Amino acid sequence: MKHPIRTPLSRTAALRGAGILPALALTLAACTGYVPFDGSQALAPEFERRLGPAWQREIVVPFAVDDELRSAVEDRVSPAGSETRRRDAVLDFIFGWVDLEYALTPTHTAAQTFASARGNCLSFVNLFVAVGRERRLNPFFVEVEDYQRWNYQDGVVVSRGHIVAGMYVDGELATYDFLPYRPKSYRDFRPITDLAATGHYYNNLGAEALMNGDLDAAERWLEIAVRLTPDFDKAINNYGIVLLRRNRRGDAVRAYEKGLELHPANVPLLTNLVRAYQLQGRNDRAGELLDVLEGLNRASPFFYVYRGDAALAAGDSATALDYMRRALRTDPDIPEVHVGLARVYLATGKVREAKHHIGRALRLDATHAEARKYAALIERGPP
Repeated sequence: MKHPIRTPLSRTAALRGAGILPALALTLAACTGYVPFDGSQALAPEFERRLGPAWQREIVVPFAVDDELRSAVEDRVSPAGSETRRRDAVLDFIFGWVDLEYALTPTHTAAQTFASARGNCLSFVNLFVAVGRERRLNPFFVEVEDYQRWNYQDGVVVSRGHIVAGMYVDGELATYDFLPYRPKSYRDFRPITDLAATGHYYNNLGAEALMNGDLDAAERWLEIAVRLTPDFDKAINNYGIVLLRRNRRGDAVRAYEKGLELHPANVPLLTNLVRAYQLQGRNDRAGELLDVLEGLNRASPFFYVYRGDAALAAGDSATALDYMRRALRTDPDIPEVHVGLARVYLATGKVREAKHHIGRALRLDATHAEARKYAALIERGPP
């Protein structure tokens, strides 16, 4: 065991008088090494309070550094130099040596992202935060509020946030996204805590499980997300969807109503509560909420897709088309909007227009299951 070097007082005084002590102090500090911030250890008391003493059997910390990742960072990323130089070295490690490739799903931890060299935006941020903190940088998680991701499926809206990394580098704040692998700016963003970032990670896992039809996994991950971050609107929304699909409609309504107490103008929560009321046969209450949604004048495109589908089911194709076009004007870069337009066009016999929008949907997401189904249907032609 090494002991600290103790310098006699007289010797210390002599060194100070000679102007050598500051340099010696710097040398000793360098020898002690940098101790990275350990988010797992820092969050342990909060995890235990929210999940119980066995929390380590329930969850992993998404930005934790395992031995394999730490060894690679120590071998390939120098801790020396300016913040700009270290930032550039971290990005070169991720996109050069690891050669990270984009994959929409699944969302990975830092260790999984490193091991697989694949991941989505949150996977990248998990790795960026982990590696940056290992190299005397202070990256943090940032939720971008002017760019959100939703999926519309079976009459409900599945919610996911968009997370980027934030960091002050030599006094300048920048955000770092997966694409195009360099600082990016957003109009509306806010830093979030490591605890909130962990809630986002488990919400992502739950949303992915929902889209894949795995209710057991979705319920497990979303319960964790809600317990970690009980005011997180997206986790509340998605957990309510699980309850709906379990036919626990009363529980879903209570979850949505509680969520709206915290977020009274949240469009996905309102839209899905409308669906829950309709499933309960409470059509008057559902109609009241639809009026509220109309009055917000900033509805999500999925609200318009939902109204379009309802009109189409009622045989009103003109109204359905109007709503789908409003969805398109709200956001033309969402596959579900183009799939909604294709449904209306197919119902009215306009195959060419339907084919056009299915093509646009697949260019936005080549894996979109419903778009691929309609593409195959159009390719086969009429029976």
